Amino acid sequence: MGVLDHFPQSYGYLLHHRAEGLPRELFARYDAGGRPGADEAGRRAFGIWAHLLLSLGDRGGHEHPGEVLRLVREVAADGDIPWTFEDTRLLWEIADALSSCGHTSHAELYRIPLAAIATLGYPERRRILGEAPPWHPARRSPGRAALRKDLARVLTEPAEHGPAGVVRSLVWDGDPIARAMAGKHAARLAHPAVLPLLKHWRKAKANRPSELWLAKVRTLLTGDGVAVLREILSSVATHRESREPDGRVFLARPTALPLRGMLWTCEVIDAPWVSTLLGDVAINCGIGRNGTGGAAVCRNERLANAALNVLAKRGDLDTAGVLARVRAKLRRPALLAKASAALDAVAVQAGLSHEQLVDRTVPAFGLGPDGVREEQVGDCVVRLEADGPVLRFVNASGRVVKSAPQSIRKDPAFADLKATLKDLKRTQAAERLRLEQMLVVERELSWEEAGQYFFDHPVIGPCTRALIWRLPDGFAGLPVKSGGGWTLTGAGGSSVRPSADTPVRLWHPIQESAERVRGWRDHLLERGLRQPFKQAFREVYLLTPAEERTLTHSDRFKGHFVRYGQAKALLEQRGWSGLSIGHWDYEGDGDVGAAVKTLGGWQVSWAMRVASDPRHDAWGTASCAATGEIRFRRADVLGDAPLTEVPPLVLSELLRDADLAVGVGSLGLDQQAAAGHDGYWQSYGFGELSETARTRRDALARLLPRLKIADRAELTDRFLRVRGQLRTYRIHLGSGNILMEPNDAYLCIVPGRDRSAASVFLPFEEDGGMLSVILSKAFLLADDARISDPSITRQLVAT
Repeated sequence: MGVLDHFPQSYGYLLHHRAEGLPRELFARYDAGGRPGADEAGRRAFGIWAHLLLSLGDRGGHEHPGEVLRLVREVAADGDIPWTFEDTRLLWEIADALSSCGHTSHAELYRIPLAAIATLGYPERRRILGEAPPWHPARRSPGRAALRKDLARVLTEPAEHGPAGVVRSLVWDGDPIARAMAGKHAARLAHPAVLPLLKHWRKAKANRPSELWLAKVRTLLTGDGVAVLREILSSVATHRESREPDGRVFLARPTALPLRGMLWTCEVIDAPWVSTLLGDVAINCGIGRNGTGGAAVCRNERLANAALNVLAKRGDLDTAGVLARVRAKLRRPALLAKASAALDAVAVQAGLSHEQLVDRTVPAFGLGPDGVREEQVGDCVVRLEADGPVLRFVNASGRVVKSAPQSIRKDPAFADLKATLKDLKRTQAAERLRLEQMLVVERELSWEEAGQYFFDHPVIGPCTRALIWRLPDGFAGLPVKSGGGWTLTGAGGSSVRPSADTPVRLWHPIQESAERVRGWRDHLLERGLRQPFKQAFREVYLLTPAEERTLTHSDRFKGHFVRYGQAKALLEQRGWSGLSIGHWDYEGDGDVGAAVKTLGGWQVSWAMRVASDPRHDAWGTASCAATGEIRFRRADVLGDAPLTEVPPLVLSELLRDADLAVGVGSLGLDQQAAAGHDGYWQSYGFGELSETARTRRDALARLLPRLKIADRAELTDRFLRVRGQLRTYRIHLGSGNILMEPNDAYLCIVPGRDRSAASVFLPFEEDGGMLSVILSKAFLLADDARISDPSITRQLVAT
């Protein structure tokens, strides 16, 4: 029997997956008593063969024959063996496997691997000794623990490598954040005043910092340490996955460890930027790859947890708005629970409900009642405006300019204003989602609260004043300030001034007659008022006869083919979770799944299955999914419920989410993408309109008379028909696809925005921009004689 036959069977896969690279013929010669010649390949093979001789089988032990030990030491002492990266990685895997099997002579097991790794460059050493996956024997190897000093020796770069080498020895270089720490931050991190702090950050191995750990931070923390910490964590807050030699990586473990120490350190830093930065890190680390927020995925839960723990300890009203923004973005249950618990603690302390706490802590960013903040920076006045939001600049001569004058671009005050602008944009986006959620859950608040915390607020006031609010008696109107107080003014001009304690909620079209909804739509268009989300133009989904017949499920959005990633991202943004399908486990139903959402005590489940070629997807996550039925049940009751029992608003809002997901991700928007799904492009791209498309048609019916192409355009049941000089065109109101008369030839135009269309007031753009796409195509085709793009003109003249 040869040396390979004695290797532990439980780790045989290590040799099996390298079968093609193993020099088995040479091993057989050495088993028979042969020795290597002078060639490099033979000497390397002999070294690996000698290393394999240390195997004592599956049960391990420590009694190696003296001849084997002599041979192993001889190979380790030979400094001329030209070890390769793959050789060295195999040597370490063998040693880890034998150590995991109970071999106790660790010094002998790792003698040759240590000698081999010392011949490689430091980046290769770090790759080999990096964090091993859970199935790897290194995770269970007691030998690694026994070799701490030896491992530190081979990983510590020499002094001549300078500050970069010092930092790399501590944080390695497994991702862009680590490389930046060893690059532009290296001089400061390696400075004698900061280096002890970096070494202390690397000791953040527990779940939470101890008082002793924090006490030492207080003694080590310096002004430069705080500055470099802020810069590095700001990079983490916007960091994305990168392609590394061993695959896609967000943060390598040697990087994440000191970063957790930096987050813990924020507990002892009293500065206004801390809470916002912690929230940004929690969100970016707590969501999934490429920014998705599914419950099953998380970029780095440990860092997200650390950031949330520190936010919870800060526990003041200033952190409540940050925690609310974090909670709105995350989907992972453990992180959501932590953010909610932190908010609960702050709310209880303040004697408020969750929602009331968030209402009172939306940051104002120093904006005045008019939504503007002015600040002198050098010789320029910088204006931060909530409308946009945007920065505007008034130069020394009093002229308003769009870009920052050169004289202030390096001013720290200008950098702070730019950071504030980013925070303002994020806050406005989060508040729009929160307001829409208030509409969906029918949240009530008093008229006094609405005025003080919504209408008067400089950040969210413009949004809330563009929304329709409803009183208990059914009267609905827009908030208008009159005589120092707020009144509600209806579409017909009548006004009501509610008392301070009158309950008020956002108006939903499902509660109104079609005539009143039309009245509000006309009123908003006449005033040129764009709402922050669809309210007056919101789609309403009523139970259909077909759904009454199916009883417990809806097939309304069944049978669509969607781009899985796009549809999933939109659903997750709107609070759905649990959807994960791919080609990885057909026997375990990995190719089928469901997206789930809970609303108003009801849980909805939307089935999906993989509908793409596994070879095209590299046997990974699906690129295309086929949609299935939608089922409802009470959140606390097992089994599907009859659709007739689902509250109309709950049914409408959940079906609306499904319609939006299909509208954004459908393959029917792209003829080439839909190839292989027989007839789907034709049926979706030119078929009956969905509720979203019907709402789009209603908006166009109101807009069309106001357009300069009104005499060349008309609406039919499913199309916007545009007469050009060369052809007549029909633009589908659902997909934006175009047919040319008289022979219904398909016209492919890449979506763009025509200058004429760009100036048209649109009452909404929430549906993925399709309304603006349709108008852009209409303006372009109405003047088709002036089109110069050859990709379009070739199609116009073709028969």
